[in-house]
Amino acid sequence: MSDRIAAAFARAKSEERTLFVSYLCAGDPDPDTSFEACRTLIDSGVGLLELGVPFSDPLADGKTNQHAAERALAAGMTQEKVFNLVRRIREISDVPVVFYTYYNLVYAYGEDKYVQLAKEAGVDGMLVLDLPPEEAGSWMQICEAAEMKTVFIIAPTTPPARVEKIANAATGFLYYVSQLGVTGVRDSLASDMGEKVQEIRRHTDLPVVVGFGISKPEHVKAVGEVADGAVVGSALVNCLAANADNPSAALKALGETARELVAGC
Repeated sequence: MSDRIAAAFARAKSEERTLFVSYLCAGDPDPDTSFEACRTLIDSGVGLLELGVPFSDPLADGKTNQHAAERALAAGMTQEKVFNLVRRIREISDVPVVFYTYYNLVYAYGEDKYVQLAKEAGVDGMLVLDLPPEEAGSWMQICEAAEMKTVFIIAPTTPPARVEKIANAATGFLYYVSQLGVTGVRDSLASDMGEKVQEIRRHTDLPVVVGFGISKPEHVKAVGEVADGAVVGSALVNCLAANADNPSAALKALGETARELVAGC
């Protein structure tokens, strides 16, 4: 498998733009609409799809993404159906796909099998929210052997020594959480975002993306001045939540919002 993640960042850099990373919960509000939502995002110009694997106890997520997971699970979304969603995406696009998941879901399958199934489906990278590098030795070895990229999160409160350790563990890109707390829309970005991204860059040549709280084109533009990619989730998920009973309206709102945000790149 070619390195679709590296290629996407390289292409964005050569075109002097920020890579737009979109987050949706797989299966929200139902499996078929979820696929059409991914297609809509791809058509709107997103550079990387981050798919949340629905989980009953998503500790890192705010209410918007928690409710998205609840809708997906209520609609019958399962891990196997998440793999199937990626297979459908691969029929229409080579856009990189990264799973945003929790270790319980990995553990239920076993690390080897989970990575194997994900790779066969067409997943490019893994962000396991509650698996720190210090406890991810076997996971990182399995991912490396399977050429599955790993993504790790760095928080505003992460001390410099640990930033280096996390940066050395990642093989896909680094995800800087610009705000303390859980996911969700914010009115403004952290004032020290640029300084924090510079600190991360001192320890890695991998791309750095910024997420949590980004919800406006001006946010995307500001992130692009200091980082390689901007992650938007809740602002997109809200489009589906507001029109959960009207798929066509949900997809229309999603496309309009995504194009507006991508323009900030």
